[in-house]
Amino acid sequence: MTLRVAVQMDPIESINIAGDSTFAIMLEAQARGHTLFYYQPKALALKGDRLHATGHWVTVRDEKGNHFALGKEERVDLGAFDVVHMRQDPPFDMNYITITHMLEQIHPRTLVVNDPREVRNAPEKLYVMQYRDLMPPTLITRDPRELQAFREEHGEIILKPLYGNGGAGIFRLGGEDQNFGALVELFTQSFREPFIAQRYLPEVRKGDKRIILVDGEFAGAINRVPAANENRSNMHVGGRPEPTELTKREREICERLGPDLKAKGLIFVGIDVIGDWLTEINVTSPTGIREVKRFGGADIAALIWDAIERKRKR
Repeated sequence: MTLRVAVQMDPIESINIAGDSTFAIMLEAQARGHTLFYYQPKALALKGDRLHATGHWVTVRDEKGNHFALGKEERVDLGAFDVVHMRQDPPFDMNYITITHMLEQIHPRTLVVNDPREVRNAPEKLYVMQYRDLMPPTLITRDPRELQAFREEHGEIILKPLYGNGGAGIFRLGGEDQNFGALVELFTQSFREPFIAQRYLPEVRKGDKRIILVDGEFAGAINRVPAANENRSNMHVGGRPEPTELTKREREICERLGPDLKAKGLIFVGIDVIGDWLTEINVTSPTGIREVKRFGGADIAALIWDAIERKRKR
């Protein structure tokens, strides 16, 4: 099976190939003989029932500093492709939402990964609220009185933007922290949306586990341990990846989520677990597959393409 594959992503020249999941997916596609077309989200154009993109046919190499070669610029009809990967990073804002509407015009005739309608309906920190019994105590609000009452109930809390990503804007606040009021004011001035508060989980010092599911099945996991002076475990702010195994509780979480993710056409999903608690379900642009393979785990890029090829055959 040879597929025409379009990849919607951030500028290819600026990615860090050592840890970039999109790049791993592209390498695997090329190894299977699929052809690759690369474009950025700003290059989309919907005219009538046709969705076009301007970009380049591309070849990729796993060589730092020499990882891609572009063909001449070309305008293509995305409806003529077999697969489109929606892989640009958040923020999950109106631009992101609009792009899901545009891609929905060609899906599922052209298979968009992940399903754009379901991505739009599953922002990471809201979708997870469908599984409240798996989560730590969580509050979504803009009301300072609600936030104050939540902090009084739970003591130490985490406050973060509802549509943030990459660990940006995450604050740990103790029960007596005098910055609480000023921080709530800052959030209120900075964000039009509600924000999210969660009970602080001290287990995060042992790591924030990223677990990857492919077409609803467990595929691999890494543990991300925060630096000594950080509450955040994201690798780009100093979190240290390390190999890990799933606990019984984590397998139960995967078994609970898996059928729902598969039914929604969410092929590539990364969930975050701290201690025994599910904190996020990442469906926009999950990461971590190169780290899993580096530590001797599964080749998740290959599993993703196995799932895609099964769907295209059907």
